[in-house]
Amino acid sequence: MLRDFLTELPLIAILRGLKPENAEATGHVLVEAGFRVIEVPLNSPDPFRSIETLAKTMPKDVLVGAGTVLEPELVNGVLDAGGRLIVMPHADTDVIRRAKDLRLVCTPGVATPTEAFAALKAGADAIKIFPAEAIPPAVVKAWRAVLPKDVIVLPVGGIKPDTMRPYVEAGANGFGLGSALFTPSMSVEDIGYNAREFASAWQTLRA
Repeated sequence: MLRDFLTELPLIAILRGLKPENAEATGHVLVEAGFRVIEVPLNSPDPFRSIETLAKTMPKDVLVGAGTVLEPELVNGVLDAGGRLIVMPHADTDVIRRAKDLRLVCTPGVATPTEAFAALKAGADAIKIFPAEAIPPAVVKAWRAVLPKDVIVLPVGGIKPDTMRPYVEAGANGFGLGSALFTPSMSVEDIGYNAREFASAWQTLRA
């Protein structure tokens, strides 16, 4: 399921700090740039309301959900808000299992192969390599040698348009994008500009 949303542009927009009143406009400018996966971290202001707004106003081919989901109980709240994606900074198997029990897409954060294999065994749909600043492409390449070939690997943390290529060459399938794409202080125009820059950089890599 996750792979379907990442086919054209395998970039996940991480909207940490998003306010509900800005959710619809921010979502639309990302969708216009080609993004099809949007994540609202739960340590944002009133995140469930932002998720609900995005789930109701984005096209049906956009996957909306939550990041920084730390406890299994929060998964239910995301589902109630209309979210279909659970992203975590850690690899808590209880959270993963709750997400899969509710038929949601789940992408846990891992920092070691041990965590990665445990997350996959629990049902993870993809592996979020976090924080990418501490896990360089050479390490990702080594992981790729032992992970199942069809596993989606997504570095997250400090990714910029000009730092994607080494990770892709090492075997990354896409990226989660944070402050280089969005901060709460950015205008919608700036967010749109950043989104187009990332999308263009990806298309260049594909070419």
